[in-house]
Amino acid sequence: MAIKSTRPTTPSQRFTEIPSSKGLTKKRPEKSLTEPKPKTGGRNVYGRITSRRRGGGHKQLYRRIDFKRLDRLDQVATVTAIEYDPNRSAHIALVQYEDGEKRYIIAPNGLDVGGKIVAGTTATINDFNVGNNYPLSLIPPSTKLHCVEMLPGKGAKIARGAGTAAELVAMNDDGYAQIKMPSGEIRLVHGNCRATIGEVGNDDHNRISLGKAGRSRWLGRRPRVRGMVMNPVDHPNGGGNGKSKGGGGGQHLVSPWGQLAKGFPTRSRSKASNRLILVRKNGEKPRGKKK
Repeated sequence: MAIKSTRPTTPSQRFTEIPSSKGLTKKRPEKSLTEPKPKTGGRNVYGRITSRRRGGGHKQLYRRIDFKRLDRLDQVATVTAIEYDPNRSAHIALVQYEDGEKRYIIAPNGLDVGGKIVAGTTATINDFNVGNNYPLSLIPPSTKLHCVEMLPGKGAKIARGAGTAAELVAMNDDGYAQIKMPSGEIRLVHGNCRATIGEVGNDDHNRISLGKAGRSRWLGRRPRVRGMVMNPVDHPNGGGNGKSKGGGGGQHLVSPWGQLAKGFPTRSRSKASNRLILVRKNGEKPRGKKK
């Protein structure tokens, strides 16, 4: 998907780069596949803010995406539209089966209106087209994948964002597949887990430049104030007359509650799925793994 620049007739338009709608179907979303999406303002059920800097924004309808594709095995569907989805960075494809039922799926690169897709249980070498869905055990190595399951039948969890793709490295003798994640991590996934062929579309999403603060507010993002410019009563990094060693940014960067912001490991060492990771995203092997 191309990026559209604007003429610099105003200060905001000078830096604006937004995605072009070329190639998208200009229609309202399928009503039977949408549901309301209430605004939370970053608050939980008790009314307490658990996700800061959220609020406002344009109204959105949630599009239900078929991440499993299990109840339509070996049934061919036709792509009727490629649509914008305000709830995710990727575009979505509206597909229709022969009996008239419609579903939304993540739209990969190369899938156009009128294309045919299938979620199969058997495959030949000519069946691995973009948008088709198969178990990992049937897919040849070095294939680019997206919407990969982590547990059989639980639905796609890996590589769902715009421009991302995982790679099938190899199939082991014990029934597990080696998957290279978009981050570079290599991990084991059961061969019965399903995956979709191809890369997720809208790969120019990371080149978007909003151009003005107002466009962030349309997305529901409120202003972010740095901790070092706050008072000591409001933030651990606050205080000091400007930048200073005693306060105002000289300390370790932390959250208002003292949680380290940089360089702090966020994954538990005792997590059960650690045994499935062969190579971490930094290229190192996890502890206990044989070299």
